[in-house]
Amino acid sequence: MSSIQLARVSRIHFIGIGGIGMSALARFFLFEKKVVSGSDRATSAITNALVKEGVQIYVSQVASNVTSDIELIVYTEAMSPEHEEMVAARALGVPMMNYFDALGLVANPYYLIAVAGTHGKTTTTAMLTDVFEVAEKDPTAIIGSLRASTHSNFRAGKSKYAIIEACEYKRDFLSLTPDVLVMTNIEYEHTDYYRDLADVQAAFKTLVGQVREGGYVVTNAKDPIIAAVVQDASVPVLDYTEYLDVQTSMKQPGMHVRMNAAAALTVAVREKLDRSRASATLSAYAGTWRRFEYKGTCNGAPVYDDYGHHPTEIKATIAGARELYPDKQLTVIFEPHTFSRTATLFADFARAFSGANRVFLLPIYAAREENTWGVSSRELAVKTLAYVPETSYVASLEDAERTLREVVTGDDVVLVMGAGTVTKLASFLTI
Repeated sequence: MSSIQLARVSRIHFIGIGGIGMSALARFFLFEKKVVSGSDRATSAITNALVKEGVQIYVSQVASNVTSDIELIVYTEAMSPEHEEMVAARALGVPMMNYFDALGLVANPYYLIAVAGTHGKTTTTAMLTDVFEVAEKDPTAIIGSLRASTHSNFRAGKSKYAIIEACEYKRDFLSLTPDVLVMTNIEYEHTDYYRDLADVQAAFKTLVGQVREGGYVVTNAKDPIIAAVVQDASVPVLDYTEYLDVQTSMKQPGMHVRMNAAAALTVAVREKLDRSRASATLSAYAGTWRRFEYKGTCNGAPVYDDYGHHPTEIKATIAGARELYPDKQLTVIFEPHTFSRTATLFADFARAFSGANRVFLLPIYAAREENTWGVSSRELAVKTLAYVPETSYVASLEDAERTLREVVTGDDVVLVMGAGTVTKLASFLTI
Protein backbone atom coordinates (compact mmCIF):
# COMPACT_ATOMS: atom_id res chain seq x y z
CA MET A 1 0.00 0.00 0.00
CA SER A 2 3.00 2.33 0.31
CA SER A 3 2.69 2.80 -3.48
CA ILE A 4 -0.48 4.86 -2.99
CA GLN A 5 0.04 8.49 -4.00
CA LEU A 6 -2.09 10.42 -1.53
CA ALA A 7 -1.81 13.59 -3.62
CA ARG A 8 -3.78 11.81 -6.34
CA VAL A 9 -6.49 10.51 -4.01
CA SER A 10 -9.53 12.76 -3.76
CA ARG A 11 -12.10 10.65 -1.90
CA ILE A 12 -11.38 8.63 1.28
CA HIS A 13 -13.69 6.53 3.44
CA PHE A 14 -12.96 5.60 7.08
CA ILE A 15 -14.35 2.42 8.66
CA GLY A 16 -14.52 3.16 12.39
CA ILE A 17 -14.19 6.92 11.99
CA GLY A 18 -15.30 7.68 15.56
CA GLY A 19 -12.01 6.53 17.07
CA ILE A 20 -9.70 9.21 18.42
CA GLY A 21 -6.88 8.49 15.96
CA MET A 22 -9.13 7.82 12.98
CA SER A 23 -11.07 11.04 13.47
CA ALA A 24 -7.83 13.05 13.68
CA LEU A 25 -6.59 11.53 10.43
CA ALA A 26 -9.97 12.26 8.82
CA ARG A 27 -9.53 15.88 9.85
CA PHE A 28 -6.07 15.91 8.26
CA PHE A 29 -7.53 14.80 4.94
CA LEU A 30 -10.31 17.36 5.21
CA PHE A 31 -7.60 20.01 5.64
CA GLU A 32 -5.98 18.58 2.49
CA LYS A 33 -9.28 19.25 0.63
CA LYS A 34 -10.20 15.56 0.26
CA VAL A 35 -13.81 14.36 0.26
CA VAL A 36 -14.12 12.34 3.47
CA SER A 37 -16.80 9.92 4.61
CA GLY A 38 -16.86 7.39 7.40
CA SER A 39 -18.89 4.87 9.33
CA ASP A 40 -19.18 3.81 12.94
CA ARG A 41 -21.48 1.75 15.12
CA ALA A 42 -23.04 4.78 16.83
CA THR A 43 -22.95 8.54 16.90
CA SER A 44 -20.77 10.36 19.42
CA ALA A 45 -19.53 13.84 20.19
CA ILE A 46 -16.65 13.14 17.80
CA THR A 47 -18.83 11.99 14.90
CA ASN A 48 -21.24 14.87 15.46
CA ALA A 49 -18.32 17.32 15.28
CA LEU A 50 -17.07 15.67 12.09
CA VAL A 51 -20.47 16.12 10.45
CA LYS A 52 -20.28 19.85 11.21
CA GLU A 53 -16.81 19.93 9.68
CA GLY A 54 -18.02 18.39 6.42
CA VAL A 55 -17.69 14.61 6.82
CA GLN A 56 -20.49 12.31 5.67
CA ILE A 57 -21.11 9.89 8.53
CA TYR A 58 -22.93 6.54 8.28
CA VAL A 59 -24.21 5.17 11.58
CA SER A 60 -24.83 1.70 10.18
CA GLN A 61 -21.78 -0.18 8.91
CA VAL A 62 -23.14 -1.86 5.80
CA ALA A 63 -21.77 -2.75 2.38
CA SER A 64 -23.72 0.00 0.60
CA ASN A 65 -21.55 2.64 2.33
CA VAL A 66 -18.73 1.64 -0.03
CA THR A 67 -19.16 3.00 -3.54
CA SER A 68 -17.00 2.75 -6.65
CA ASP A 69 -15.94 6.42 -6.51
CA ILE A 70 -14.07 5.89 -3.22
CA GLU A 71 -10.32 5.83 -3.95
CA LEU A 72 -8.99 4.74 -0.56
CA ILE A 73 -10.40 3.08 2.53
CA VAL A 74 -8.75 3.51 5.93
CA TYR A 75 -9.90 1.06 8.59
CA THR A 76 -9.34 0.77 12.30
CA GLU A 77 -7.13 -2.15 13.28
CA ALA A 78 -9.91 -3.67 15.38
CA MET A 79 -11.98 -4.29 12.23
CA SER A 80 -12.48 -7.87 11.06
CA PRO A 81 -11.45 -8.64 7.45
CA GLU A 82 -14.98 -10.03 7.04
CA HIS A 83 -16.62 -6.73 7.97
CA GLU A 84 -19.32 -5.90 5.40
CA GLU A 85 -17.65 -2.73 4.19
CA MET A 86 -14.25 -4.39 3.81
CA VAL A 87 -15.75 -7.27 1.83
CA ALA A 88 -17.49 -4.73 -0.42
CA ALA A 89 -14.25 -2.77 -0.89
CA ARG A 90 -12.38 -5.88 -1.98
CA ALA A 91 -15.16 -6.73 -4.43
CA LEU A 92 -14.91 -3.23 -5.95
CA GLY A 93 -11.12 -3.24 -5.94
CA VAL A 94 -10.87 -0.21 -3.65
CA PRO A 95 -7.38 0.06 -2.03
CA MET A 96 -7.44 -0.37 1.75
CA MET A 97 -4.95 0.29 4.55
CA ASN A 98 -5.12 0.31 8.30
CA TYR A 99 -4.92 3.50 10.31
CA PHE A 100 -1.27 3.17 11.24
CA ASP A 101 -0.06 2.57 7.68
CA ALA A 102 -2.05 5.60 6.59
CA LEU A 103 -0.61 7.62 9.47
CA GLY A 104 2.89 6.71 8.32
CA LEU A 105 2.15 7.89 4.78
CA VAL A 106 0.83 11.17 6.14
CA ALA A 107 3.44 11.84 8.83
CA ASN A 108 6.75 10.60 7.47
CA PRO A 109 7.22 13.35 4.83
CA TYR A 110 7.34 15.94 7.65
CA TYR A 111 10.09 16.75 10.11
CA LEU A 112 8.46 14.23 12.40
CA ILE A 113 8.38 14.43 16.19
CA ALA A 114 6.90 11.12 17.36
CA VAL A 115 5.87 10.64 20.99
CA ALA A 116 5.93 7.04 22.20
CA GLY A 117 5.82 5.38 25.62
CA THR A 118 3.60 3.24 27.79
CA HIS A 119 2.19 6.25 29.65
CA GLY A 120 2.02 9.98 29.00
CA LYS A 121 1.98 9.93 25.19
CA THR A 122 -1.15 12.01 24.82
CA THR A 123 -0.18 14.61 27.41
CA THR A 124 3.34 15.01 26.00
CA THR A 125 2.05 15.24 22.41
CA ALA A 126 -0.44 17.91 23.44
CA MET A 127 2.23 19.79 25.42
CA LEU A 128 4.58 19.80 22.44
CA THR A 129 1.77 21.01 20.20
CA ASP A 130 1.12 23.91 22.59
CA VAL A 131 4.84 24.76 22.79
CA PHE A 132 5.41 24.74 19.03
CA GLU A 133 2.15 26.61 18.44
CA VAL A 134 3.06 29.39 20.91
CA ALA A 135 6.55 29.54 19.37
CA GLU A 136 4.81 30.23 16.02
CA LYS A 137 6.23 27.11 14.39
CA ASP A 138 2.77 26.20 13.02
CA PRO A 139 2.94 22.41 13.52
CA THR A 140 0.61 19.77 12.18
CA ALA A 141 -0.42 17.54 15.07
CA ILE A 142 -2.35 14.32 15.63
CA ILE A 143 -3.11 13.78 19.31
CA GLY A 144 -4.72 10.86 21.14
CA SER A 145 -7.29 13.07 22.85
CA LEU A 146 -8.96 16.47 22.53
CA ARG A 147 -6.88 19.44 23.60
CA ALA A 148 -8.63 21.56 26.21
CA SER A 149 -7.63 24.72 24.35
CA THR A 150 -9.17 23.69 21.00
CA HIS A 151 -11.45 20.68 21.76
CA SER A 152 -9.80 18.91 18.82
CA ASN A 153 -7.38 16.01 18.34
CA PHE A 154 -5.90 17.59 15.21
CA ARG A 155 -4.01 20.76 14.45
CA ALA A 156 -3.64 21.86 10.85
CA GLY A 157 -0.22 23.37 10.25
CA LYS A 158 1.67 24.60 7.22
CA SER A 159 5.27 24.25 8.44
CA LYS A 160 7.70 21.35 8.18
CA TYR A 161 6.83 20.10 11.68
CA ALA A 162 4.47 17.25 12.53
CA ILE A 163 3.90 16.12 16.11
CA ILE A 164 2.35 12.66 16.25
CA GLU A 165 1.33 10.29 19.04
CA ALA A 166 2.93 6.89 18.34
CA CYS A 167 1.14 3.84 19.77
CA GLU A 168 3.10 0.69 20.59
CA TYR A 169 0.14 -1.72 20.38
CA LYS A 170 0.94 -4.51 17.88
CA ARG A 171 4.14 -2.58 17.02
CA ASP A 172 1.98 -0.08 15.14
CA PHE A 173 4.44 2.75 15.70
CA LEU A 174 6.89 1.01 13.37
CA SER A 175 5.05 2.64 10.47
CA LEU A 176 6.84 5.86 11.50
CA THR A 177 10.38 7.03 10.72
CA PRO A 178 10.78 9.98 13.09
CA ASP A 179 13.38 12.73 13.17
CA VAL A 180 12.75 13.14 16.89
CA LEU A 181 11.60 10.25 19.05
CA VAL A 182 10.30 11.02 22.52
CA MET A 183 9.96 7.94 24.74
CA THR A 184 8.22 8.91 27.95
CA ASN A 185 8.68 5.51 29.67
CA ILE A 186 8.44 1.77 29.01
CA GLU A 187 6.48 -0.83 30.99
CA TYR A 188 4.82 -4.16 30.32
CA GLU A 189 1.48 -3.30 28.74
CA HIS A 190 -0.85 -4.63 26.01
CA THR A 191 -0.53 -8.04 27.57
CA ASP A 192 -2.82 -9.56 24.94
CA TYR A 193 -0.12 -8.92 22.31
CA TYR A 194 3.30 -8.68 23.96
CA ARG A 195 4.75 -11.80 25.58
CA ASP A 196 6.63 -9.95 28.32
CA LEU A 197 8.59 -6.78 29.07
CA ALA A 198 11.50 -7.92 26.90
CA ASP A 199 9.12 -8.15 23.92
CA VAL A 200 7.95 -4.58 24.58
CA GLN A 201 11.56 -3.41 24.81
CA ALA A 202 12.37 -5.11 21.52
CA ALA A 203 9.60 -3.16 19.79
CA PHE A 204 10.86 0.15 21.17
CA LYS A 205 14.43 -0.75 20.22
CA THR A 206 13.34 -1.29 16.63
CA LEU A 207 11.65 2.13 16.68
CA VAL A 208 14.83 3.75 18.01
CA GLY A 209 16.62 2.19 15.04
CA GLN A 210 14.18 3.90 12.69
CA VAL A 211 15.07 7.44 13.83
CA ARG A 212 16.49 9.22 10.81
CA GLU A 213 20.12 10.21 10.48
CA GLY A 214 20.60 13.61 12.08
CA GLY A 215 17.73 12.99 14.48
CA TYR A 216 17.72 12.23 18.20
CA VAL A 217 15.91 10.44 21.02
CA VAL A 218 14.51 12.11 24.14
CA THR A 219 13.91 9.79 27.08
CA ASN A 220 14.74 8.97 30.69
CA ALA A 221 18.09 7.36 29.94
CA LYS A 222 18.70 6.62 33.63
CA ASP A 223 15.79 4.18 33.72
CA PRO A 224 17.37 0.70 33.39
CA ILE A 225 14.46 -0.56 31.28
CA ILE A 226 15.03 2.26 28.81
CA ALA A 227 18.82 2.14 29.03
CA ALA A 228 18.73 -1.36 27.57
CA VAL A 229 16.66 -0.05 24.65
CA VAL A 230 18.86 2.93 23.73
CA GLN A 231 22.32 1.53 24.52
CA ASP A 232 23.12 0.87 20.85
CA ALA A 233 21.31 3.89 19.40
CA SER A 234 23.03 5.39 16.37
CA VAL A 235 21.64 8.86 17.14
CA PRO A 236 22.10 11.11 20.20
CA VAL A 237 20.03 10.23 23.28
CA LEU A 238 18.98 13.21 25.42
CA ASP A 239 17.92 12.62 29.02
CA TYR A 240 14.81 14.66 29.78
CA THR A 241 15.29 14.30 33.54
CA GLU A 242 17.99 16.97 33.23
CA TYR A 243 15.14 19.40 32.55
CA LEU A 244 12.88 18.13 35.34
CA ASP A 245 11.89 20.67 37.97
CA VAL A 246 10.02 18.86 40.73
CA GLN A 247 8.93 22.18 42.25
CA THR A 248 7.56 23.75 39.08
CA SER A 249 4.04 25.08 39.33
CA MET A 250 1.63 23.58 36.79
CA LYS A 251 -2.11 23.65 36.22
CA GLN A 252 -2.16 19.85 35.99
CA PRO A 253 -0.97 18.11 39.19
CA GLY A 254 1.39 15.18 39.62
CA MET A 255 5.01 14.20 39.13
CA HIS A 256 4.07 12.30 35.96
CA VAL A 257 2.86 15.56 34.42
CA ARG A 258 6.13 17.28 35.33
CA MET A 259 8.05 14.42 33.72
CA ASN A 260 6.05 14.83 30.53
CA ALA A 261 6.72 18.58 30.62
CA ALA A 262 10.44 17.91 31.02
CA ALA A 263 10.39 15.75 27.89
CA ALA A 264 8.59 18.48 25.93
CA LEU A 265 11.00 21.14 27.20
CA THR A 266 13.99 19.02 26.13
CA VAL A 267 12.68 18.98 22.55
CA ALA A 268 11.96 22.71 22.66
CA VAL A 269 15.52 23.51 23.77
CA ARG A 270 17.06 21.15 21.20
CA GLU A 271 14.95 22.73 18.45
CA LYS A 272 16.18 26.17 19.58
CA LEU A 273 12.81 27.48 20.72
CA ASP A 274 12.83 30.17 23.39
CA ARG A 275 13.23 28.26 26.65
CA SER A 276 11.48 30.71 28.96
CA ARG A 277 8.51 30.94 26.63
CA ALA A 278 8.33 27.15 26.35
CA SER A 279 8.47 26.80 30.15
CA ALA A 280 5.66 29.32 30.57
CA THR A 281 3.55 27.47 28.00
CA LEU A 282 4.06 24.18 29.83
CA SER A 283 3.17 25.70 33.19
CA ALA A 284 -0.08 26.93 31.68
CA TYR A 285 -0.87 23.59 30.00
CA ALA A 286 -4.61 23.03 30.44
CA GLY A 287 -4.84 19.31 29.76
CA THR A 288 -6.88 17.14 27.39
CA TRP A 289 -10.13 15.24 27.36
CA ARG A 290 -10.18 12.40 29.94
CA ARG A 291 -6.75 13.16 31.39
CA PHE A 292 -7.61 14.27 34.93
CA GLU A 293 -10.41 16.29 33.34
CA TYR A 294 -12.54 18.30 35.76
CA LYS A 295 -16.22 17.58 35.07
CA GLY A 296 -18.05 19.42 37.85
CA THR A 297 -19.30 18.45 41.30
CA CYS A 298 -21.43 15.75 42.93
CA ASN A 299 -22.86 16.66 46.35
CA GLY A 300 -20.14 19.32 46.53
CA ALA A 301 -17.31 16.90 45.70
CA PRO A 302 -15.10 17.72 42.67
CA VAL A 303 -15.39 15.00 40.00
CA TYR A 304 -12.54 14.17 37.60
CA ASP A 305 -12.64 11.88 34.59
CA ASP A 306 -9.44 10.02 33.69
CA TYR A 307 -8.49 7.52 30.98
CA GLY A 308 -5.94 5.71 33.16
CA HIS A 309 -6.28 1.93 32.85
CA HIS A 310 -2.84 0.60 33.85
CA PRO A 311 -1.69 0.31 37.50
CA THR A 312 1.06 2.90 37.01
CA GLU A 313 -1.44 5.37 35.57
CA ILE A 314 -3.87 4.80 38.44
CA LYS A 315 -1.13 5.31 41.01
CA ALA A 316 0.12 8.50 39.32
CA THR A 317 -3.37 9.98 38.99
CA ILE A 318 -4.17 9.26 42.63
CA ALA A 319 -0.90 10.94 43.64
CA GLY A 320 -1.78 13.96 41.50
CA ALA A 321 -5.21 14.21 43.12
CA ARG A 322 -3.59 14.01 46.57
CA GLU A 323 -1.25 16.83 45.60
CA LEU A 324 -4.16 19.03 44.54
CA TYR A 325 -6.51 18.02 47.38
CA PRO A 326 -4.34 17.02 50.38
CA ASP A 327 -7.20 17.34 52.89
CA LYS A 328 -9.99 15.54 51.04
CA GLN A 329 -11.16 11.92 51.10
CA LEU A 330 -10.36 10.31 47.75
CA THR A 331 -13.03 8.10 46.16
CA VAL A 332 -12.03 6.13 43.05
CA ILE A 333 -14.42 4.38 40.65
CA PHE A 334 -12.53 2.15 38.27
CA GLU A 335 -13.61 0.05 35.30
CA PRO A 336 -10.85 -2.46 34.44
CA HIS A 337 -10.08 -2.59 30.71
CA THR A 338 -9.66 -6.03 29.09
CA PHE A 339 -9.47 -9.39 30.81
CA SER A 340 -5.87 -10.00 29.72
CA ARG A 341 -4.56 -6.81 31.31
CA THR A 342 -6.54 -7.34 34.52
CA ALA A 343 -5.37 -10.94 34.88
CA THR A 344 -1.71 -10.30 34.04
CA LEU A 345 -1.37 -7.22 36.27
CA PHE A 346 -3.89 -8.34 38.92
CA ALA A 347 -1.75 -7.78 42.04
CA ASP A 348 -0.38 -4.50 40.67
CA PHE A 349 -3.91 -3.18 40.18
CA ALA A 350 -4.83 -3.93 43.79
CA ARG A 351 -1.72 -2.14 45.10
CA ALA A 352 -2.26 0.82 42.78
CA PHE A 353 -5.33 1.96 44.75
CA SER A 354 -3.48 2.17 48.07
CA GLY A 355 -3.52 5.98 48.04
CA ALA A 356 -7.33 6.10 47.95
CA ASN A 357 -9.78 6.18 50.86
CA ARG A 358 -12.61 4.41 49.05
CA VAL A 359 -12.68 2.27 45.88
CA PHE A 360 -15.55 1.02 43.74
CA LEU A 361 -14.82 -1.53 41.00
CA LEU A 362 -17.08 -1.98 38.00
CA PRO A 363 -17.24 -5.11 35.82
CA ILE A 364 -14.30 -5.56 33.44
CA TYR A 365 -14.75 -3.88 30.07
CA ALA A 366 -14.12 -6.70 27.60
CA ALA A 367 -13.22 -4.62 24.52
CA ARG A 368 -12.04 -7.18 21.95
CA GLU A 369 -11.69 -10.17 24.31
CA GLU A 370 -13.44 -13.22 25.73
CA ASN A 371 -12.81 -13.99 29.41
CA THR A 372 -10.59 -17.03 28.94
CA TRP A 373 -8.61 -15.98 32.05
CA GLY A 374 -11.56 -16.39 34.43
CA VAL A 375 -10.74 -13.09 36.08
CA SER A 376 -13.37 -10.78 37.61
CA SER A 377 -13.72 -7.40 39.26
CA ARG A 378 -15.26 -9.11 42.29
CA GLU A 379 -11.97 -10.96 42.82
CA LEU A 380 -10.02 -7.75 42.29
CA ALA A 381 -12.19 -6.01 44.91
CA VAL A 382 -11.33 -8.74 47.42
CA LYS A 383 -7.61 -8.36 46.66
CA THR A 384 -7.84 -4.57 46.94
CA LEU A 385 -9.35 -4.79 50.43
CA ALA A 386 -5.84 -5.50 51.74
CA TYR A 387 -4.81 -2.00 50.64
CA VAL A 388 -8.08 -0.04 50.84
CA PRO A 389 -10.45 -1.48 53.49
CA GLU A 390 -13.37 0.45 52.03
CA THR A 391 -13.50 -1.33 48.65
CA SER A 392 -16.69 -2.55 46.97
CA TYR A 393 -17.86 -4.14 43.74
CA VAL A 394 -20.68 -2.39 41.84
CA ALA A 395 -22.50 -4.23 39.07
CA SER A 396 -23.32 -1.36 36.70
CA LEU A 397 -22.87 2.34 35.97
CA GLU A 398 -26.39 2.92 37.29
CA ASP A 399 -25.57 1.18 40.59
CA ALA A 400 -22.33 3.14 40.83
CA GLU A 401 -24.11 6.46 40.29
CA ARG A 402 -26.79 5.65 42.88
CA THR A 403 -24.22 4.52 45.46
CA LEU A 404 -21.94 7.50 44.93
CA ARG A 405 -24.78 9.98 45.26
CA GLU A 406 -25.55 8.37 48.62
CA VAL A 407 -22.03 8.35 50.07
CA VAL A 408 -20.12 11.27 48.52
CA THR A 409 -20.02 14.61 50.34
CA GLY A 410 -18.13 17.88 50.03
CA ASP A 411 -15.28 16.26 51.94
CA ASP A 412 -14.56 13.97 48.96
CA VAL A 413 -12.86 14.25 45.60
CA VAL A 414 -14.07 11.70 43.04
CA LEU A 415 -11.89 10.04 40.38
CA VAL A 416 -13.74 8.21 37.60
CA MET A 417 -11.14 6.03 35.84
CA GLY A 418 -10.87 3.59 32.95
CA ALA A 419 -10.68 3.38 29.17
CA GLY A 420 -14.16 1.97 28.54
CA THR A 421 -17.71 3.18 29.15
CA VAL A 422 -17.02 4.51 32.66
CA THR A 423 -16.55 8.02 31.27
CA LYS A 424 -20.36 8.22 31.07
CA LEU A 425 -20.47 8.01 34.87
CA ALA A 426 -18.50 11.22 35.24
CA SER A 427 -21.12 13.01 33.16
CA PHE A 428 -24.05 11.38 35.00
CA LEU A 429 -22.65 12.44 38.38
CA THR A 430 -22.22 16.08 37.42
CA ILE A 431 -25.53 16.72 35.69
